Amino acid sequence: MPPQLRVPPSLRRLSSLRTTFTVSFAAVAAAVTVLVGFLSYHAAARLVRVDQQTVFAEVVQDLRDQVRASALVPEDFASADPDPDHDGPRDDLIRPSRTNVQVLAASGAVDDRGNPALPVGADDRGIAAARTAGTLVEHREVQVGDGRYRVATVALGDGRGAVQVAQEFSDTEDLLNELQQRTVLLELAVVLAAGLSGWWLARRITRRLVRLAGAAEDVARTGRLGIQVPVTGYDEVARLGRSFDRMLGRLAQSEEDQRRLVQDAGHELRTPLTSLRTNISMLRRIGELPPAAREELVADLAQESRELTDLVNELVALAAGQSDTEPMRRIDLAEVAEDVALLARRRSGREITVRRSGTTTVDGRPAALQRAVSNLVENAVKFDRGGKAAVEIAVTGTTTAGGGIGNVRVEVLDRGPGIDDGDLIRVFDRFYRAADARSLPGSGLGLSIVREVATAHGGAPFAFRRDGGGAVIGFTVGVGSD
Repeated sequence: MPPQLRVPPSLRRLSSLRTTFTVSFAAVAAAVTVLVGFLSYHAAARLVRVDQQTVFAEVVQDLRDQVRASALVPEDFASADPDPDHDGPRDDLIRPSRTNVQVLAASGAVDDRGNPALPVGADDRGIAAARTAGTLVEHREVQVGDGRYRVATVALGDGRGAVQVAQEFSDTEDLLNELQQRTVLLELAVVLAAGLSGWWLARRITRRLVRLAGAAEDVARTGRLGIQVPVTGYDEVARLGRSFDRMLGRLAQSEEDQRRLVQDAGHELRTPLTSLRTNISMLRRIGELPPAAREELVADLAQESRELTDLVNELVALAAGQSDTEPMRRIDLAEVAEDVALLARRRSGREITVRRSGTTTVDGRPAALQRAVSNLVENAVKFDRGGKAAVEIAVTGTTTAGGGIGNVRVEVLDRGPGIDDGDLIRVFDRFYRAADARSLPGSGLGLSIVREVATAHGGAPFAFRRDGGGAVIGFTVGVGSD
């Protein structure tokens, strides 16, 4: 027995959405169709009935006018016309509306039967003996056999009899009933067609949503963020798919960065931790060591603990920089550089100068930008071990080709040993340290933090050799960055 497929809840919801689309489309079409059909049928039926009544009323009125104008007798309305080439009064009644005519004698008896015979009531017999021509028994409806008729009786006057005229309307009602049935069938066909059209349309609309939901289910089930999201078209569903695909890409990149950070951090932490364990194990025998060895051991512990602390702080800062929630605000990068230079002078005793040019105001996160500038200055002070030349911080506002504001460029210039050409493209990598810098304290994360901050502010880091010796390391910040 083949295994049953388990439909994820989201797919069931989308299937319900498809059903909702179909039912809604069919319901709207049904409501509109029924309303239009109802109104159309009743309007048509009313017009037909009113038209029949109007025609019959005109026939009766013509008959009354005719008997008032001429002294007619029952024989004038006989069904056996002696002169077939000449239209008599009976022909004038029958031809326009196919009226059924029946003639009554003065006694009220039927003198010439209609086809079919019409019922004769007391009112009709009274009218037959009426003295005034054109006296009328009002219209009434009667059942004759299988048909229903509208009947009126008109007196010939002077007691000469009367003429009954009848109009059958059961045929018209049958026709209207058939029209009603056909209207209902047409409405059912339209509703069915609307339902099928709604199902087809809902299927087209939700098909991509089903695929998108399937991709989301795969991500939730497997945890793999590299799943390809199928995207076609340019409508809202396609935009949703592209946004979801970009979101997965960002999450995958973030996960990869986190994995690399953890791996690199674990690798870098092994060395100071191993050294600390070794020195701590020596503390058990500190009483056996000579005073010089003791001082060296304590100094090593202090140095290693400081390096470990710096490394942990750098790791925390780097990890926090990937999801920094510090609000953006308008700041002057030159003022930030002044604050960094002031603090660095106090700590190192070195001469640090700041020069600015152009517009240096940007939208940014103050703490992150201050950390980036501070890392550049600390890096310059650390590698310029001679300490004779001043460290310079240059903050420059650039312009675009059209004369608009471009970005702000921050450079830190030193007269240290410089950077080898092979190291220029790698100095911003995490934990990377040039060969001649591995003996110096540091975590190898300072310049990688600079890169993270620059990228987050719409800029990029840079490094190159300085004319006359030393290095120029810095970054750019987009003026309208977010």
